[in-house]
Amino acid sequence: MRNARAVKAVEALPAPLVWTFDGPFDRCLADAEDTLRRAIVLVGDVSRVALLVDLSLPALQQRVRAGDAVQPAWGRFLENIERYGLPASPRVRHVRADGPLLTLLIAYRN
Repeated sequence: MRNARAVKAVEALPAPLVWTFDGPFDRCLADAEDTLRRAIVLVGDVSRVALLVDLSLPALQQRVRAGDAVQPAWGRFLENIERYGLPASPRVRHVRADGPLLTLLIAYRN
């Protein structure tokens, strides 16, 4: 059984910010980085941000078949977001379902 303080703390967390991106892989990553930068400005304190990237494997496979390269775009994306001083590297979840190529989820605390 949870105590009242723990329940109140969980209820006080704001809803995560979620964006989806589809299209060429390098453009999705550039748009996701721009969105992350804007979200950090909105949130105001990067030390309270957790980042999750969902990567749809079927959508990625389609992009690769269309001629998109994963590297060097992915490496640049990771290098670029390191500049923002996030407390941890983004968690990348590989999704096996169809959907948008990339989903960016930002959780934060006030």
